[in-house]
Amino acid sequence: MKKILQYLFEHKTLSREAAKDALVNIGKGMYNEHEVTAFMTVYLMRSITIEELQGFRDALLELCVKADLSEYDTLDIVGTGGDGKNTFNISTLSCFIVAGTGQKVAKHGNYGASSISGASNVMEQLGYNFRNDNNKLKKEIEEANICFLHAPLFHPALKTVGPIRKNLAMRTFFNMLGPMANPAHPRFQLVGVYSLEMARIYNYLLQQTGKAFTIIHSLDGYDEISLTNDTKVITNEGERIMTPEQLGKRMVSPEDISGGNSVEEAARIFTTILKGEGTFAQNAVVLANAAMALHCTGNYKTYEEAYGEAVESLESGRANKCLNKLIQMT
Repeated sequence: MKKILQYLFEHKTLSREAAKDALVNIGKGMYNEHEVTAFMTVYLMRSITIEELQGFRDALLELCVKADLSEYDTLDIVGTGGDGKNTFNISTLSCFIVAGTGQKVAKHGNYGASSISGASNVMEQLGYNFRNDNNKLKKEIEEANICFLHAPLFHPALKTVGPIRKNLAMRTFFNMLGPMANPAHPRFQLVGVYSLEMARIYNYLLQQTGKAFTIIHSLDGYDEISLTNDTKVITNEGERIMTPEQLGKRMVSPEDISGGNSVEEAARIFTTILKGEGTFAQNAVVLANAAMALHCTGNYKTYEEAYGEAVESLESGRANKCLNKLIQMT
């Protein structure tokens, strides 16, 4: 690691292969926490290159525990995190609304590193037991339309660096990797990113996969459709700017989508919304993200049609049933 660090300190960048080797060795526990912290700090001081990001992704996918859900056309809604906005768990809630429409979901998530409550925090608080048994995940998909993939159970490298990320409490390149490392390889993906630079990088990387994707970035810095400002929407076919009114019928304030000050509070907000008892602003934001994900599948002629399906999933209670079924199964 010392040679790698010296190389990076000279403002040089790693090749795809060298980046892959470095992260494979981190995942295998070959370096101490101080070396790994120094390695991660380099990328807090300069931008990561596409080659480095590709190499890190290659390492995660090579090391990961496989989740074979290929018989289902699964979807994931995931943000890079690290936007520093402390919103409630919008992506995870949106996944349950999508599941309530009948669309199969393989949600990839982790504990919050730079936020109070990540997807895994809230799922654990709600009583979900993390697992990586493929047969059990398939059973969840079949009966609840959704399974949850807790990243550290599938990615040894993420488990190794988890405590370091928590201590740093800052956005690191692992935030960028999360959406690219879903072990189930979902067919459809809605990816939220925290900057326009990351949107461009993801656009380049996802174009290579040939899969249907949608990248979203709220122009005031949220890694999701926040309805607090216009949203940049990038798909295989191009990019456009959409207004809060187009996406969620209304504009909301940052205070409307706060995630609370504890995991317990985040879980209360989560269940309140899924029961159909959320505020107009909370519902609008979740529905907009769910609708954009549904539209990404190509099964809806228009965004408006997908939005209507999301509303029906929430208001009918089907989304909440998916959560209750999933928790009950574990």
